[in-house]
Amino acid sequence: MARLYYKNFTQRRLLDWLWVLGLLIAALILFTLNLGGVALRDWDEGTVAQVAREISLHPIATDAWLYPTLGGEPYLNKPPLIHWLIALAYRYGVNEWTSRLPGAILTALSVPLLYCIGREIFPQRITAIFASLVYLTMLPMVRHGRLAMLDGAVVSFFIFTILCVLRSRRNLRYCLGVGVGLGLICFTKGLLGLLLGAIALLFLFWDTPRLLTSWYLWLGVAIGITPVVSWYIAQWWHYGSFFTQTAIVSQSLNRIWQGVENHAQPSWYYLLEIVKYSFPWLLFLPQGFRFAWINSNISYSKLIVVWLGVYLLTISVMTTKLPWYVLPVYPAFALAVGVQLTQVWHKLRLSYSKSAIAQAGTVTGFAILTILALISWGGSLYFSPLSPAKDLQLQTILTCIALTMTIAAILAQECDRQFIVILFWGCYLSLALFVTSRHWVWELAEAYPVKPVAAMIQSNTTPQQKIYTSFPYHRPSLNFYSDRQVIPATNEELQQYWQQSNPYLLVEPTKLKSLSLKSVQRLGTREGWTLIKHQS
Repeated sequence: MARLYYKNFTQRRLLDWLWVLGLLIAALILFTLNLGGVALRDWDEGTVAQVAREISLHPIATDAWLYPTLGGEPYLNKPPLIHWLIALAYRYGVNEWTSRLPGAILTALSVPLLYCIGREIFPQRITAIFASLVYLTMLPMVRHGRLAMLDGAVVSFFIFTILCVLRSRRNLRYCLGVGVGLGLICFTKGLLGLLLGAIALLFLFWDTPRLLTSWYLWLGVAIGITPVVSWYIAQWWHYGSFFTQTAIVSQSLNRIWQGVENHAQPSWYYLLEIVKYSFPWLLFLPQGFRFAWINSNISYSKLIVVWLGVYLLTISVMTTKLPWYVLPVYPAFALAVGVQLTQVWHKLRLSYSKSAIAQAGTVTGFAILTILALISWGGSLYFSPLSPAKDLQLQTILTCIALTMTIAAILAQECDRQFIVILFWGCYLSLALFVTSRHWVWELAEAYPVKPVAAMIQSNTTPQQKIYTSFPYHRPSLNFYSDRQVIPATNEELQQYWQQSNPYLLVEPTKLKSLSLKSVQRLGTREGWTLIKHQS
């Protein structure tokens, strides 16, 4: 009997490891495919890459690594963990691929980690598989996880933290992992670690309160956060109150009650973000969350309610709102959807009756999948070669989505549970086509391409040269590619600089006449922008 149990246990462990390996490979493919195919976008990517490059110019463990800079000025926005990893990647070349690779790998690791969470809390392996595949095929996670940003890594670190929290209930050694995970979050996005740590502790308070009195847990937390606390002390010691006011107040606390950098949004902003970007899996969320709410005495229900509910409520009441702030919701979203997909899977297996179809919720699902299919077919025709808006890449992506939704809708209508498998395969293939296209960083279409303009600036100016531009706002990606500071200025400021010094200006050719500048030497024109200086 014991031998049979051991054999079954070994087989289950082997199967789990095979799933972990398979999910990891699938995630790495999706998160690294065509990673360097498009330019870095403005704001976070351009800023993170520039800070990392300035760090990489210095030997490891020097002051430049401890006190990062942006354009030569102190960079106090976020702790430097991801910037350090990108700086290390720059040892193999400074480009889009190395800029995005560390964050992409960390986010890809979160997929098998979520599967491990599922195996801890769900009685059936299939629920863990469904939850992991839902998470893998969510557009926001794939897109933002591939960018040179901090948020995909934060989600991965939090999933690791929750996994250690769950395992610490039966093995106190995992308390050290809880501390390490929280420390990594704080070393990536500062005070966000306090919110995510509070969610983890709230779950323990509800589910396993005895752990809150265990000195193992608090020792693990103390060990894990000691490095980040030491870093904060070093910054305060070096910069004094300037660090406190900038990093803690302006860049963190002010976001709670002020719309920092004009990013104030209404309280329902994140609900709209979830609705816009989480189809088709949003179809299964209401029932999955409802099941968790009703069965709140079950451990995984407590985790889903606390994780999804508390985090979403907290960021919704904050004044400053950005699309990527909602990313930590999606693992809990996937767990809830995994529960509902398991219910549908088993109900459709046990009965082919119309009542079973209605009970499983596939009637509504069929209708919505049909609508999604029709919209996708319409989009595919709109971007076909027969249309003025022809775009082969978009047509291919939309055709794949349309085929997926059409086949899934037909199978759902016929009460065939394989429609779930079709959704997974179709979403994965559609996302693979999407990330190989030029459209996966769609923000690049909001302004002129920076790489040709940056090349023009770099070839006509000296290092450290400041350039003033009539473009209305900063473009960190332009600063990164040109390795120069390109500063926005009004027409009056441009005229003043021209009269008082010998500046370089980046302006539209049509604006030169209105500026009425004298002795102009044109150095080049790219993408509708002309670089000029005083004629010598």
